[in-house]
Amino acid sequence: MASMSRARLQLALAVALVLPVGGCVAAAAAAGAGAGIYLTSQGAESLVKSSVADVASRAHAVMKAEGIVEDASSSEAGGDKRELKGKKGDLDITIKMAREDAATSRVEVTARKNLAEWDKEYAQQLLSRIVQQS
Repeated sequence: MASMSRARLQLALAVALVLPVGGCVAAAAAAGAGAGIYLTSQGAESLVKSSVADVASRAHAVMKAEGIVEDASSSEAGGDKRELKGKKGDLDITIKMAREDAATSRVEVTARKNLAEWDKEYAQQLLSRIVQQS
């Protein structure tokens, strides 16, 4: 009986060591070559080698292709910070873009279902499409 418990413990340890690595590989693969998409507490985020203006153009195209109805947009700091908001079904979509340096922008996408529930998978899918257009 002790050997059975030890085998289960070793199997559980092996699975615990493998799963986080597989998840990181999947996230990196979904992001496309050279870019990483990271899940946040409410959505997904990535650094994109492109200007905020270029990323905003791609974000508009992805929103249109996905059938997201844009209902608000804002720009601050001379265009170095932008935000797009829209709706698709019961989801409130927000895409935030901010200049990191001369050639890089930080992009965050959220898809909120209600006050306490977020669709991180859909946010990651949208961000992946924005990143892949680079």
